Amino acid sequence: MTEENHIEESCTALQAGRFAAGEDPAKREQILDGAWRVFKSKGFDAASMNDITKEAGVSKGTIYVYFENKDELFAALIDRHRAEFALSMRDILAGTEEVRDGLWQFGDAFIHKVTCTDMIPAMRSALGVLDRMPKLSQRFFVAAPNNVRVVLRDFLQHHVDQGTLHIDDVDMAARQFIELATGTFFKMRLFGELQGDAPPEEAERVLSSAITVFMAAYGTKKP
Repeated sequence: MTEENHIEESCTALQAGRFAAGEDPAKREQILDGAWRVFKSKGFDAASMNDITKEAGVSKGTIYVYFENKDELFAALIDRHRAEFALSMRDILAGTEEVRDGLWQFGDAFIHKVTCTDMIPAMRSALGVLDRMPKLSQRFFVAAPNNVRVVLRDFLQHHVDQGTLHIDDVDMAARQFIELATGTFFKMRLFGELQGDAPPEEAERVLSSAITVFMAAYGTKKP
């Protein structure tokens, strides 16, 4: 098929209320949902495109229109998890004005995200292929606009600009706060020591201490 014919066919499909091949977002999400269920139950190496096709309820022809192979599917899943996580955290920070309140809301939500959602299973899947596909696994932490650390960094930079924080290295400060507030729960959940959400009283104690330490280092003194 020539490029002109392909364009004409795509336009005809759109005019008829149908998506062109590989461009239906709902179908793409359907495939990703099925792939994630397979990866969670079987792991990356044991999962096959046939397994994913059956679980997603699509034909082999359809799945290959959207994704060339299993690696590409896995990369798309990592990007989706990271983007959804970052977007939810950005929305939380957008609703806060006072720096301590923002740090509390961010830390509280982060703890919940890493203990009660699919974030840890997704990271475990990524770690399972780290040695063979390091670039694929590193997608979780790439400094992109939809990375949760970048979201916190932007929030901190805003308060530096407002004069409510004094930070020379905002990116390092964002890393430090994430480790202070959630590092213990994250590692406990990652390695199976913690099942489900962190105990509320302990999470509150850790987060409160993290904010105190962070503000002691970077807060500006009131006149």
